[in-house]
Amino acid sequence: MGAAETLERAIDAERYPLAEPASAGWDAVVSATRAELAKTGCCVLPDFVRPEWQETLRAECASVERDAHFDVETVNAYNIDVHAPLPDGHPGRLTVERGNAFVARDRLPAEHIVPRLYSSPLFRHFVASCFGLPEVHELADPLSGLVLNVVRPGMEHPWHFDTNEFTVSLLTQEAEGGGAFEYCPNIRSAETENFDDVRRVLTGEGAHLVRSLTLRPGDLQLFKGRYSLHRVSAVRGAVSRHTAIFAYSERPGVVGSVARTRQLFGRVLPEHLAAEGRAVRVDALLD
Repeated sequence: MGAAETLERAIDAERYPLAEPASAGWDAVVSATRAELAKTGCCVLPDFVRPEWQETLRAECASVERDAHFDVETVNAYNIDVHAPLPDGHPGRLTVERGNAFVARDRLPAEHIVPRLYSSPLFRHFVASCFGLPEVHELADPLSGLVLNVVRPGMEHPWHFDTNEFTVSLLTQEAEGGGAFEYCPNIRSAETENFDDVRRVLTGEGAHLVRSLTLRPGDLQLFKGRYSLHRVSAVRGAVSRHTAIFAYSERPGVVGSVARTRQLFGRVLPEHLAAEGRAVRVDALLD
């Protein structure tokens, strides 16, 4: 079965007509998604992958969990050096333990649903339109362009901000308990860090700023994680939580830094060494 045919069967084309970008249905989904992103910075498209294909999706991703690079480290919400000289009361001085595992793109079989979706021009156009962008590009990074995030039982993905302005993810396996997605819509902007509210959330005093979202397998999430503090709560039970993360950029040729790549995957490739020092910032925020 070809890539296009697989996606046509696996994606609910009636609700999400990726192949009909000029249709009324496509316009309705994109318009509703844009409105929700503008309002809360987050939008979920339920059962983006048809229910009858969700077990295939789960099994494909579960089959590569063994290839995840697992690392436990002490971090802060900004993913900067925890020993950085910051003033008293700065939220970056609050640290937590993160136990994260990532399966790199080069460990995801090309014939599986997730890699086919990531490389689909129709899906890429849909994503760009939902975020109000003329186009988005696959990362040139051979490891971090597309990853499977694994949160094992007893672990969590603690409060953090994303480096990218937007994130696209697909839950492929839910935990038996816990594993809720929690976020603080637009807690900061490109111009304002809002350290006071960030500190309140990190110390447990800002519960009124937090929204909780329970995702289900097959749900597609579009999220502006650059400006919304967010986390995945501790996973309980015996089953890991799996999420495919589709990384796109507004410009072509993006490759991750050597330090960050080694942190996430335990290795770097020649492409990372060659690109070192060429990163372009989109704002002057701490992370």
